[in-house]
Amino acid sequence: MGQIHPFRPEKLVLPILISRMQMRLSLIEELQARYGPVDYTSVDLPFSYTRYYDEEMGTPITRFFLSFLRLIDPGTLARVKSETNTLESRFKESGKRKVNIDPGLLNLSRFVLASSKDGSHRIPLADGVFAEVTLVYERGGYRPLEWTYPDYRSDEYLAILGDIRQLYKAEARSLD
Repeated sequence: MGQIHPFRPEKLVLPILISRMQMRLSLIEELQARYGPVDYTSVDLPFSYTRYYDEEMGTPITRFFLSFLRLIDPGTLARVKSETNTLESRFKESGKRKVNIDPGLLNLSRFVLASSKDGSHRIPLADGVFAEVTLVYERGGYRPLEWTYPDYRSDEYLAILGDIRQLYKAEARSLD
């Protein structure tokens, strides 16, 4: 019988869609107040993989990634998703989101996204939040899975997550 141990802390990664860039600074300040200092901010990437968000958010939509210095217990992912949903609501204009935050966890072997949408490949966590393994790390790089969204298959996203993984790798050494 295996022994149950506490989860190893993981890297909180927030992929963010935003259509009102003037909200960016206050959004980052709010996220830092909640999750601590940011240790990685990606370049801004135009989001053109789908038109799903265009009507609600308006265009153009930009994606950027943040990761945080403080590692978190992966058992808190559902709570983080609930908190970021609340924050999205605070940044609405005329009842429409202008910010979409999809919390994720990164460790040495995978990248997981939280979702409020169920699916055969998603595992219930708590309070209506599901987890999806979006990418696995094998043979020196991330590998998408059958259900991985097209944007997370892109070279740009894979490079960003690879950079964040390097930060986590250095931080994980201090856990041993």
